[in-house]
Amino acid sequence: MLFNLHVENLALIDEADIYFGDGLNILTGETGAGKSIILGSLGLALGEKVPRGMLRDDEKDAVVEAVFVLDNDAQRKALETLDIWMEEDQVTLTRRIVKGRSVSRINGMTASAGLLKEVASVLLDMHSQQEHQSLLYKRKHLAILDAFGGTEIRQAREAVAERYHRWQKALKDLEEFSSDEEQRQREIDFLKFEIEEIEKAAPVPGEDEELEERYRLLANGKTIMEALESAYVMTGYDEDTGAGNTIGRAGRELSSVAKYGRELEELSGQLEQLDGLLNDFNRELSDYLSRQQFSEEELYETEKRLDVLNGLKAKYGRTVEMVLEELDKKRTRLEQLEDYNRILEEKQALEADLKKQVADACGALTSLRRKWAAPLEREIAKGLKELNFLQESFSIHLTPLETCGANGADQAEFYMSTNPGAPMGPVAQVASGGELSRIMLAIKTIMARQDTVGTLIFDEIDAGISGRTAQKVSEKLKEISRNHQVICITHLPQIAAMADTHFIIEKNVTDGKTKSYIEKLDQDGMITELARMLGGAQITDAVLENAKEMKRMAAVTEIDKTDKTISV
Repeated sequence: MLFNLHVENLALIDEADIYFGDGLNILTGETGAGKSIILGSLGLALGEKVPRGMLRDDEKDAVVEAVFVLDNDAQRKALETLDIWMEEDQVTLTRRIVKGRSVSRINGMTASAGLLKEVASVLLDMHSQQEHQSLLYKRKHLAILDAFGGTEIRQAREAVAERYHRWQKALKDLEEFSSDEEQRQREIDFLKFEIEEIEKAAPVPGEDEELEERYRLLANGKTIMEALESAYVMTGYDEDTGAGNTIGRAGRELSSVAKYGRELEELSGQLEQLDGLLNDFNRELSDYLSRQQFSEEELYETEKRLDVLNGLKAKYGRTVEMVLEELDKKRTRLEQLEDYNRILEEKQALEADLKKQVADACGALTSLRRKWAAPLEREIAKGLKELNFLQESFSIHLTPLETCGANGADQAEFYMSTNPGAPMGPVAQVASGGELSRIMLAIKTIMARQDTVGTLIFDEIDAGISGRTAQKVSEKLKEISRNHQVICITHLPQIAAMADTHFIIEKNVTDGKTKSYIEKLDQDGMITELARMLGGAQITDAVLENAKEMKRMAAVTEIDKTDKTISV
């Protein structure tokens, strides 16, 4: 359930803290007081885009924080699959908006908008006018039917999608492999040429790096030899100025006085070691010089070989290893083309088999959808009757698509008759806006019985209704709230009277600025607010008495508490 919503610097709200309760939470207030800002703020915490002009003060940060208390193990497991781990059975979603940019966090860890929306789908179900307008589109009807079928239909859909994607991959592979004889022969000839070119060069892994190093030495041979010879003379013993001779003389000088002190003896020893090291170095340098041969012919051959390897790398890969990998691929492709007919038959057989698997899976999914359509029809028809429809005729028309896709081979459309004697017709054509909202409420009631979502939010559920219908809608909301937390914005006293927790949103002008305030009402406050909704500006004793009676009647309203068991 949604435990707390904290809002700062959004629209008309300077700062607000709302602590929601179990059961039915009602939000009321005059038009324009800021009721929808509350749900809009919650939407921001759940990853929705930030509308322009939403910040109250552009120079300050806006903050929305929603704290949820988890209601069941199914929610915990669903969040754990998203790598969201609970802190004392709580999940905190935070959104901070700074000069047009926002940062979102879940339990203090930075989160993307996509992850927020996934988490939101686990925690709550938000119903707005846009959602009941979605009943105008047939794709929504199929989604409702599939959701009603629960795990059985979900698994069947997953089987269809998995087989469909395998089939599409095989079909694409077959199309890419298929070619006419002339095109195939051209490809064979070109592959043979490329394979021969690489095989003739016979590149060896790492060969290019070794040759490049050798080429640098050969290309700079004269400069290298001159530097080595100079270094040999400077560190040698043949010249009076050579380092070897100089250190030798210094060593003899120190050696002659070493007997006069320990430190002198140590310094003499160090110089002796240095003389030995220099002698070893000079000898190794002499050996290296004797082994070097920088011939123009070797330079030419090295450069020629590098040109061959670089040419291969320019055509087939950035490294010799990649060239050899490409050679293996070309050999494999050549084998396939030379054995074209057999491989083509194998690919055709695989594609045909996968296509049949898709058709079988689609058939099984269609059967399940027809199986679940009948009880869903009965449940919705029953729900419509409870919501004061004069005639509750309702049916689901399942029709086949021309081809099977990842979602099966069906389309669904809801049909109903809203008045006695009127023919059945598509919901999109025969239902008014108010009727669409009641149909969606009936569907939400049915889904809520099997849904793990803890919180349901209704905005504008009362659009286009009044009187007895409004009373029926209020009873339906109360029914849902027995097993779920319900948060509802309403203008109707019949719905407000059912509140377990009631908030009023008001706006006032302070220092020339309009601000919205949210207040949780006690019992007397609830009655006063009901009286305002009933009587408008003039609240008489009769209106107050009427409000008290509505609250008393709401408390004793008998709602069938028997758990509904859906038979299929």
